[in-house]
Amino acid sequence: MECRKFEINLISAIDLENVRRICKMKVYARVSIGNQGDSEKRTPVDRHSRTNPAWNFTMNYTISESVVEHHSSMLVIKLYCKRKLGDRYIGEVHLSMKELYEYAYPLGGSAIVNYPVQKGCVNSQGLLKFSYRFGEKVSIDKLLMAESIGVWSS
Repeated sequence: MECRKFEINLISAIDLENVRRICKMKVYARVSIGNQGDSEKRTPVDRHSRTNPAWNFTMNYTISESVVEHHSSMLVIKLYCKRKLGDRYIGEVHLSMKELYEYAYPLGGSAIVNYPVQKGCVNSQGLLKFSYRFGEKVSIDKLLMAESIGVWSS
């Protein structure tokens, strides 16, 4: 099975919609790749910058080569405001992994980009800035992979 490393660094967001009227916003992001719920990772909560959060937080994934070969595999970044009575949704960014790869490949496999935050089918308020990097393609033995994730039992 062919895989590659994928690294994403959520840098910051600017001018997000203020979804809290009384208290200050405390923003975090949930990142997932594809339709797999188990791939979701979170940034720490930015408790100080309100509508302009900064994380500079790096997440690492190992993705199948098929993820970068099909337009249907998506990188999804959802932004939330942390609250005691349930977190409030701010907006999200959806990007095709194939398009990200095709954009970064001529640049050596990495890029720094800005994308508008969307809420529903229209642009919301704000811009998300992140960097990402694709590693080299490697071949992983299925037996070795099964042992590394604890699926194989003897």
